[in-house]
Amino acid sequence: MKPVMLKFMFVKMRKTNGEPYTGRLVRTVRGQALGNLPSQDDKAPSAEPTLYEYIGCATPFDRLWISSLTDKAIREGLENLKSGAEYDKLYYAAKARSEADWLVGINATQAITVAAGRGTYSLGRVQTPTLAMICDRYWENKRFVPEPVFQLHLSTDGTADGEVMKFSSIEKWKEKEPAETAYGIAKECGKITVTHVERKETVQEAPLLYDLTTLQKEANTKHGFSAEQTLSIAQKLYEAKLITYPRTGSRHISEDVFAEIPTLLLTLKNNPAWGGYISGMGDLSRRSVDDTKITDHHALLVTEVKAQHLGAEERIIYDMIAGRMLEAFGERCVKDVTTVSAECGDVAFSIKGSVIKQAGWRGVYRQSEETEEVTLPEWKEGDTLPVKGCSLTEGKTKPKPLHTEATLLSAMQTCGKELEDEQMRQSLKECGIGTPATRAAIIETLFRREYMVRQKKSLVPTEKGLALYSVVRAMRIADVTMTGEWETALSQIEDGGISAETFRKGIEAYTSQITSELLSSDKLFPHNESGCTCPKCGKGMMQFYGKVVRCGNPDCGLPIFRQKAGKTLTDAEITELLTKGQTGVIKGFNSKEGKPFSAAVAFDRDFNTVFVFPDVKNNRNSKRKKK
Repeated sequence: MKPVMLKFMFVKMRKTNGEPYTGRLVRTVRGQALGNLPSQDDKAPSAEPTLYEYIGCATPFDRLWISSLTDKAIREGLENLKSGAEYDKLYYAAKARSEADWLVGINATQAITVAAGRGTYSLGRVQTPTLAMICDRYWENKRFVPEPVFQLHLSTDGTADGEVMKFSSIEKWKEKEPAETAYGIAKECGKITVTHVERKETVQEAPLLYDLTTLQKEANTKHGFSAEQTLSIAQKLYEAKLITYPRTGSRHISEDVFAEIPTLLLTLKNNPAWGGYISGMGDLSRRSVDDTKITDHHALLVTEVKAQHLGAEERIIYDMIAGRMLEAFGERCVKDVTTVSAECGDVAFSIKGSVIKQAGWRGVYRQSEETEEVTLPEWKEGDTLPVKGCSLTEGKTKPKPLHTEATLLSAMQTCGKELEDEQMRQSLKECGIGTPATRAAIIETLFRREYMVRQKKSLVPTEKGLALYSVVRAMRIADVTMTGEWETALSQIEDGGISAETFRKGIEAYTSQITSELLSSDKLFPHNESGCTCPKCGKGMMQFYGKVVRCGNPDCGLPIFRQKAGKTLTDAEITELLTKGQTGVIKGFNSKEGKPFSAAVAFDRDFNTVFVFPDVKNNRNSKRKKK
């Protein structure tokens, strides 16, 4: 047998929204690509078509697609290689997404930084709408005016000695006077008459498996982990072959994966916390089984590899994934819920109780999690109950709380629900803002840019973040609908409905628009009128900003940047340039080598600024004259 030469190529991908795409490892045998290992971003452009296009290669290749790094998964993947051509449209859509993010992000970032005149700002297709959600919630919270709320409560005897059952008024009053009137009537009446009793059985289906975003949300809520921290821990578990691919946006598994679940559950049987529950499991729930809802990778699962020598944080995340598996494939939770309606005087009251008949999946953690069980007496319609106590409570309406990382992840995932436009809502229904793989990085970017800070678990925008928000809040770059439009177009590229070239031209036009809007913004970055007509269009008036002078005509927008060769041009020098087409000789410029020089600044044929160097002889004569 002839030896087979294996060639390894590692292709470094570009970045989008400031988030690096990890490279993909491509194995080729005698020039034939066998496939690639999963990337850090499922939506990243495929390295193979990029490389192939660059070198003009038409050699077909196969793709290795796996969801875990266990030996078994790799062998099965190699036995079921997929043609790379199946993913061409996905590649073109991903490439279009990457290019669009670069065009908008880089140009918008530079434009707003220049317009600001000081400091550094950054904008992005995902980053900016995320900041907008944080700032929107902050101002909604701060501007909220609480209103008083009054509610009446009556107590009577329960089933056991000394047990008290508490009825609450159905109506809640905003004014104190009618509440006090109702309180007086109820207290004087002294008895409660049962008017209606409703008993029904409710069923709580098992929860779906974790995708990355849901795991991050619950890890933040229950354990205070940041989204980035959870992703980092999950990545370590994946590389240790203990869990499946973590950067997934699906909460479902396929039929063939479901066939392996009983074996995977048996690997957890020796766990002292879950051994008894696993032994008592009946037929497995199929709620998380749906081939049609699988994205690039299926939901998070533990593997058959035994978890040993884990750190405290790694154990928490592993146990969360394992516990959710047990819940997802467990039986339904069945409750008996009883609602009793009653009257005291002319005031309507109610009380609700529930008893768990079958714990089902809730038995994994041996708790109901929602509310404690409340067993009501066997009351029936017409029963009269003595009033043992009467109270009137005063509360205040509360605003929506500030975002936490958990609620922000939810908002990024489900932002489409808040859109009025049906098409936009559908386009964001499954994708939201960002991808499961990039949402944590987006949140961390907002921290690094000093746009927000953590206060305990709350996310609070900084003055810098609020200032930026005040500028862009009315612009499309901060609007979730723009993401919806992009995702719709990108889906059409995947389906072959439109070409990537058509999409790119639209993005280029938008990039020009947002750049012009930002450079001419006077909300945060005030400007002064120069009194000079634009030398290019002859219509607009030139306006002085901190680091740029710009034509006020939106159809022109000629920019003149003040900073040249390490020197900032003054208003007087800019005015001379605008009126005469050239300044006098200016001192204090520095070359790339750090050498000082003097030169005039003039317009070229396209109204770009260029240096004009003085004649050496004339310059010497002028110096002599000054002396």
